[in-house]
Amino acid sequence: MIICLKKFGTTLNSRQFGKEAVAAFKPSLKEIKKGEKVVVDFEGVITFTPSWGDEFLGFLRKEYKHRLILKNTKNLSVQASIEILEEIYKDKFKVE
Repeated sequence: MIICLKKFGTTLNSRQFGKEAVAAFKPSLKEIKKGEKVVVDFEGVITFTPSWGDEFLGFLRKEYKHRLILKNTKNLSVQASIEILEEIYKDKFKVE
């Protein structure tokens, strides 16, 4: 499954908005087949904060740890937030 984050907007900030995004997206996760990769695509995202990412990526990480892949992470805001989250989780994300 590919999750295009720009569906949630180009500015992904605040813990509250991250929680709302997870709640809105949870029903779609039922479509993920056993063993299927979960790709989070950052294409089109301009601003991505650690608080939003912690809520959204944190949830996906718990559910699909070894199958979670991040894509199109060249944006500096995205890169910086991912680095912060990796420090917090003491683990690296898989990035394509």
